[in-house]
Amino acid sequence: MSFLVERRLRSVGRRLRALREELDVANEQLEHFSELADDSRLRSLVSETPLAEEEHRAAERTSSAMARHRVSLIEEIARLEDEQDELLDKLSTSRR
Repeated sequence: MSFLVERRLRSVGRRLRALREELDVANEQLEHFSELADDSRLRSLVSETPLAEEEHRAAERTSSAMARHRVSLIEEIARLEDEQDELLDKLSTSRR
């Protein structure tokens, strides 16, 4: 039984590391896309053209999509951390 728990624990640990790396990338991308959205908003306000407004909406959509992706990564990391805690509890109880 403890072999299966250890195996699952290693798997969860690998997935957590990968998700944390992906979260770091998503944070950088979100910062970049948010800056682009802010810049495009200012350009659309100054130029008042339909093209500038469409560029702003596209930049906002991209930024919002990245923000949603970031939230989903955070939620998945939290779920895996809970699973990791449960597996560690099982492992410690099985070794007593």
